[in-house]
Amino acid sequence: MCGIVGIIGTEPVAPVILEALKRLEYRGYDSAGIATLSHGKIERKRAEGKLFNLEKALEASPLEGTIGIGHTRWATHGAPTERNAHPHATDRVAIVHNGIIENFRELRERLAGDGAVFVTETDSEVIAHLVTHYLDAGSSPREAAAKAIAELEGAFALGIIFRDEEDLMIGARRGSPLAVGYGVDAMYLGSDAFALAPMTNRVTFLEEGDRVEITRNSATIRDADGHDVKRAVKITDVSAALVDKGNHRHFMAKEIFEQPEVIAHTLSEYIDPLNDKLRDIALPVDLASVPRVTIIACGTAYYAGLVAKYWFEKYARVSVEVDIASEFRYREAALPDGGLAIFISQSGETADTLAALQYCKEQGQKILSVVNVTESSIARASDVIMPTFAGPEIGVASTKAFTCQLTTLAILAVRTGLVRGTVATADESRLVRTLLEVPRHIAEALGSDEHIQTLSADLAKARDVLYLGRGHNYPIALEGALKLKEISYIHAEGYAAGELKHGPIALIDEEVPVVVISPVDSLFEKTISNMQEVIARGGHVVLIADREGIKRASEGLWATIEVPAVDPLIAPIVNAIPVQLLAYHTAVSKGTDVDQPRNLAKSVTVE
Repeated sequence: MCGIVGIIGTEPVAPVILEALKRLEYRGYDSAGIATLSHGKIERKRAEGKLFNLEKALEASPLEGTIGIGHTRWATHGAPTERNAHPHATDRVAIVHNGIIENFRELRERLAGDGAVFVTETDSEVIAHLVTHYLDAGSSPREAAAKAIAELEGAFALGIIFRDEEDLMIGARRGSPLAVGYGVDAMYLGSDAFALAPMTNRVTFLEEGDRVEITRNSATIRDADGHDVKRAVKITDVSAALVDKGNHRHFMAKEIFEQPEVIAHTLSEYIDPLNDKLRDIALPVDLASVPRVTIIACGTAYYAGLVAKYWFEKYARVSVEVDIASEFRYREAALPDGGLAIFISQSGETADTLAALQYCKEQGQKILSVVNVTESSIARASDVIMPTFAGPEIGVASTKAFTCQLTTLAILAVRTGLVRGTVATADESRLVRTLLEVPRHIAEALGSDEHIQTLSADLAKARDVLYLGRGHNYPIALEGALKLKEISYIHAEGYAAGELKHGPIALIDEEVPVVVISPVDSLFEKTISNMQEVIARGGHVVLIADREGIKRASEGLWATIEVPAVDPLIAPIVNAIPVQLLAYHTAVSKGTDVDQPRNLAKSVTVE
């Protein structure tokens, strides 16, 4: 969840580390700090809150030194205070840490018994004291780090610097991503290639259990057994250009409005528009005979998987099970021989999803991952990936990545149907043309932006909001509720409309807005019947529907949001737009931190 940057160079590093940390703001954080060596001694600056506060502290008292480490922290152990901010240090060692040290209590008690004085509430501080313990016992910096890392239990990525060692930095990863960057008379350490992009495009991604010893001109990597290993140096294609909001107030708004473009990029990768055909996809299994598809993800990506279940079962007639990664891992799921497991993740670093992937591999499943970051841990662990081409998504609440995931999964479902013979070759052209219409329809849906902004001013006054949908619009209801919760902090729940009478209807009164997603389709009449039950009990209904649907169901409505009339295949993708805008404008109306909502992180790299 946090961000790590380390630099060994020939010029002062603190200003460069600060700029690199700004590129990691999208991950979510609540404090930040930098440590450097100045004349061989460890110096630190830390600040609670946003990087602006750290920047002011550095302006008032600059850090010297040509070696340093920086960190943006998302609190796991200990409150988000300056005292708990990274880097943590003793007089001999400074460390930055992503992840959770599961045995920190035992280590802390042992080290405190030996005289170590702890000043924070974090699990991370124990690492600095443990390395110092071995230094005091006579170990070299390299030996002390190796011994300390071997004792740690949990998931982590580490950056370590040492007093009087101006040409040594140590990194390690176990369960959290970490990359080494190669420069000219300079070396870098970072949570991802995006942080390092302005400085270098030559990157090595450490593998599970790796430890790296970095000097100004070299990197020595050792595996989990301590053996020297060679890892590939890749030329990354992550843009080094500055990320900005363009003409938008927030990154989230910019990313919502980027969806026609990025979905077009995604479609162009998988569709031959000249011949109205799907391009061949290199798949790890024979789709014609695959017995079952298992889809696993977390959060918004999980809802994309729920939509995909409808598509696969309708178009490919294959049984699909969708599971939350954090639950799937622990229930010892029985998986069929020759099964296909599909993993969905924007960052490709989601810890629960990665752990579930490893379980599926152990059970003999073939792995296909839908990811936005092609150099991520999940991508590298998969048999094959289908990139989503959404580009960097800075806002914590996923928007364009979600619709690109849906687009990619729709293409895969149709491809599976073609292979299995459940989609006739003659229908391929029609479905391809339908998919190619998505950017246009999304642009049309974005035309409701001003209307939704006006509506949201009233929605912002609510304490509770319900979302209803049926069929493939049910997961969009779940996603709409999640978006509203994430960024406006209004309690919201999504339900299958047919379940309303089985309990949730008890919540309905004149104070509870109900958002109903129901364009005209085969379930329209049933959904409208459920909606009328809400209206009869005084509920204020916002209906998201096409023009015909609004005309047929307008009586008693509080408000309407019109979406284009589209083929059912692409309806969930298009219907995602108004629920995104509804959440965004409600949050803006409430004055919340839209791009970096409280308690949330972009990349959840710990369980």
